Amino acid sequence: MDTSPVKPAGSPGEVFAAFLKLGVTAFGGPIAHLGYFRDELVLRRKWLDDAAYADLVALCQFLPGPASSQVGFALGLWRAGPMGALAAWAAFTLPSAALLIAFAMAANALDGAIAQGVLHGLKLVAVAVVAQAAWGMARSLTPDRIRASIAVLAIAVMVLVPGALGHVLAIVLGVIGGLWLCRDLPISGSSPVHFPVSRQTGFIALVLFAVLLLGLPVLAGMADNHAMGMIDAFYRAGSLVFGGGHVVLPLLEAETVARGWLTADSFTAGYGATQAVPGPLFTFAAYLGAAQPPMPNGIGGGLIALLAIFAPGFLLLVGVLPFWNTVRTRPLAQAGMRGANAAVVGILGVALYNPVFTSAVLGPIDFALAVAGFVLLVAWKAPPWVVVLALAVSGGVLGVLGMVAV
Repeated sequence: MDTSPVKPAGSPGEVFAAFLKLGVTAFGGPIAHLGYFRDELVLRRKWLDDAAYADLVALCQFLPGPASSQVGFALGLWRAGPMGALAAWAAFTLPSAALLIAFAMAANALDGAIAQGVLHGLKLVAVAVVAQAAWGMARSLTPDRIRASIAVLAIAVMVLVPGALGHVLAIVLGVIGGLWLCRDLPISGSSPVHFPVSRQTGFIALVLFAVLLLGLPVLAGMADNHAMGMIDAFYRAGSLVFGGGHVVLPLLEAETVARGWLTADSFTAGYGATQAVPGPLFTFAAYLGAAQPPMPNGIGGGLIALLAIFAPGFLLLVGVLPFWNTVRTRPLAQAGMRGANAAVVGILGVALYNPVFTSAVLGPIDFALAVAGFVLLVAWKAPPWVVVLALAVSGGVLGVLGMVAV
């Protein structure tokens, strides 16, 4: 029997229309998206109440994957069943993905001083945005000496063991550190929320998630096919990211730039462009899939990367929905997540330095513009699109003047 506080009472079309509005207007990253969702779906449409919404947000923050997209997927599931979940994801994701695929395909044709200056300005946007994310996450996720020390340990691990392996090891050690050192912190709680997902369905989703995570590397190695390699790389990136959004940056860099699929300059410029579009930051994967020289690229490569990076987060979400109300109250589970979240701060700090800072800040003028963008975001509370516009124009002007560092 369905025991959800608000029974599914809408249609996939209704869900698609609601999330399409959000998909073309929700700027500002995952935290801002959650605010947009609350305004539109809790306050205006009254799909659910604040207590149920807060519990759903807590669940998606607990899981790896894109938190705001997972919340949207779950709200679509709640409102209109499985087709509602797919409608919510498509409407919220495809507008920004289409823009980024178009940018990737056009960027290869861009030449000249102005175009190169604009692209350089977008790389400086990435410096400001990732610095803001690292600063904000450090304040909320490492508020004490223990968790700050776990973040420093994560930085050391990432420096000593670069690439995806270092990312995974840092998270694992963060969880161990949390279980050991964060058990005495207060337990957070919220009211229960229930979804019409059976335990059998949840179990199947968790098994499928694990089979794909472990099996895709084997298939990619056996097939010697770039498309299969892309699916493996982007699925793994989506599986191992706690915190979503900006935190996926180091894993995607390890899976694309480090493999030679994309240059560091193209990677950073694409990340800067991602700040100019609404919707989830995970759509950066669509740009990466489209911009890489190896086939498949373009629209096909973008769609492959997009589907692969979102799939694991949604499988995990469906998998834990039937069990969440029991697991979330256990002290050890909360302690482990505190440690993992602290490790995420360290991982993001490493990504801020390399590849973001090292590939974008090539001289004093670059540094000054990046700091100006950071101040606009943090002190002036400017929306990201304003910073994108300001630094892109500044880069274009510097290009005309011949002052873009190379």
